[in-house]
Amino acid sequence: MAESHGNAKGTTAHTEADGGHKAPFPPFQKDTFASQLVSLLVAFVALYLIVSRIALPRVGSLLDERQNKIEGDLATAQKLRDESDAALKAHESELASARSRAQAIGAETREKLNAASEAERKTLEERLSVKLAEAEKTIAATRDAAMSKVRSIASDAAIAIVQRLTGVAPDRRSANKAVDATLKG
Repeated sequence: MAESHGNAKGTTAHTEADGGHKAPFPPFQKDTFASQLVSLLVAFVALYLIVSRIALPRVGSLLDERQNKIEGDLATAQKLRDESDAALKAHESELASARSRAQAIGAETREKLNAASEAERKTLEERLSVKLAEAEKTIAATRDAAMSKVRSIASDAAIAIVQRLTGVAPDRRSANKAVDATLKG
């Protein structure tokens, strides 16, 4: 088989080039160069016209629409932000006003409660002072009654003591005189 691949007459190797020259690459042919330039110019002008008259206006209008939409969205966002800032400020001012009113109501209520408490305290003090005066009168009356009873009890006790010690009961008048002298000091 090796012989069939050899250099026999009429057969050539795959790598051998044809001894003759063929026509050059078409774009490089000198006789078609001018027509190729005209074709290129016509194609370029046609492409330019298509792009400038059809494609670019569409792309430009899309870009303008997109830019207008972006600007509109930004304006809307700014408007909403301004509105939310205004609402926040209004809310904060209402909150501060409510706090102020609550503090005023608290202070007013505190003052009313303090005044009521003070009035109740004074009323209670007056009632207590009346009760105290009554109690002092009762104590004084009880003391006076007790002191008068003490005199008679002391007199009775003195009579009983003298009678027991001496065996003779003294008269009540002399016992009263002795008790009065002792009580006076």
